[in-house]
Amino acid sequence: MTIKFSRRRFLSSAGAGALGAIAMPYLSRAADRPQITCGVQSGDVSTDGGVVWARADRPSQMMVEVSTTESFAQVRALPPIAALPESDFTAKMLLENLPAGQDIFYRVKFRDLSHPGILSEPVTGRFRTAPSDRRDVSFVWGGDVAGQGWGINPDDGGMFTFAAMRKHRPDFFLHSGDTIYADGPIKPEVDLGGGKVWKNLTIPEKAKVAETLDEFRAAHKYNFLDDNLRAFNAEVPIFVQWDDHEVTNNWSASKQLPAAYKERDIGLLAARAARAFHEMYPMRESIVEPGRLYRTIHYGPHLDVFVLDERSYRGPNGPNDQTSYGPESYFLGPDQLAWLKRELLNSRATWKVLASDMPLSIIVYDDAANKKGSEAFAQGDGPPRGRELEIADLLRFIKASGVVNTVWLTADVHYSAAHYYNPDKAQFQEFDPFWEFVSGPLHAGTFGPNELDNTFGPEVKFIKAPGPDKQNLPPSAGMQFFGHVKIDGTSGQMTVTLRDRADVALWSTTLEPKPV
Repeated sequence: MTIKFSRRRFLSSAGAGALGAIAMPYLSRAADRPQITCGVQSGDVSTDGGVVWARADRPSQMMVEVSTTESFAQVRALPPIAALPESDFTAKMLLENLPAGQDIFYRVKFRDLSHPGILSEPVTGRFRTAPSDRRDVSFVWGGDVAGQGWGINPDDGGMFTFAAMRKHRPDFFLHSGDTIYADGPIKPEVDLGGGKVWKNLTIPEKAKVAETLDEFRAAHKYNFLDDNLRAFNAEVPIFVQWDDHEVTNNWSASKQLPAAYKERDIGLLAARAARAFHEMYPMRESIVEPGRLYRTIHYGPHLDVFVLDERSYRGPNGPNDQTSYGPESYFLGPDQLAWLKRELLNSRATWKVLASDMPLSIIVYDDAANKKGSEAFAQGDGPPRGRELEIADLLRFIKASGVVNTVWLTADVHYSAAHYYNPDKAQFQEFDPFWEFVSGPLHAGTFGPNELDNTFGPEVKFIKAPGPDKQNLPPSAGMQFFGHVKIDGTSGQMTVTLRDRADVALWSTTLEPKPV
């Protein structure tokens, strides 16, 4: 649903909205009211608006009030929208034509559809619209949440990395995927050795792999049980993408599901997972291709974010050693690749951030135990082949078209790294130098480091990983990572800092922009 209003209309109609809200009756017995079960979220914020999301516990109408002041002294009440069982009682509203660069405060209530006089307690949130001028921009990124059985442990402070990110008051959060581990059960306890035990909050649905639509939904709702995550969501808009664990480990259309699955159809499993994913996040939905995840988010004159989908259109996770481009070597796929080229060519932003759910040159095997098969782009040392053909084509296009200031941000591998791509060190050399930054996990097991592929000449400028003898470290070990980006409004300089969950700055660099 789209609600349009200008700043003038917003202010002139605020009084009427406020009176309408006051006149609405409340029920005195809180237990009989609808409940907002998962807090509130906003997302896909641009210069003129964003998406607001919440979930009720029954058939209801979501009612949103918006203000430009935290006191809600002047407020506009927006037309309600339904939250029904078909969407698991979730609802999201797209607000448009908001003033640029403005702090927006919103208040959400749900009205019981069967008893319109009964309303929930309100829950408030905030976001800031993107600037139309060249002001400073700040955002954080990372991926991998509730993986490897490391769930919410109150004794360890819960999902503590979200509290660390929140302190920076970022303009938005770029979630690089693996938002859940649908294939990762959460047990009540994990033995840490030495008499120490990790104790998880649990729900019945997370005792097994997710197969039904309700089980996929529950995996997302599990994360919302964390106080740190809910507080973060209420203040920081999310730009979200997915990777494999929203469905199952290393999934592609050719995935052979392990014995833990009664549902044997990977296509059906992915469809259920995609529906739950779209229900649970405040994304702007495509009317061109319903369910499409890849999109461009314009965040003012200094920044465009190109959110990629490296799951939905990929070919099978086979050897991927083809030397000619075809369906077997698709990763982005032809349509998404063509879209990305057009968007990069048309971008007038200082910085073009490519939000990739998988790294470019870190080797990720489909069969890690036997080091076989391809899960990511990298195919091993040598000239481009398989999925690397798409990257070679894209990098060649970027150079030939004069597109400047591209930066790749990713997660997936559960450690932190900075890679400088140098054509002088590469097997394929038809590209301009660029950076790739890797950060995560946000709250999952820590792994790595992985092998690097020399095809595109990555130089490791920083790495922090546990080492081969210390894999799957719990969050309590402290090796949980996120990245922080600051763009200076005056100079356009981009400073990228890699941090751990204690908010320690591990490594930082400042990039000078080329003229656009």
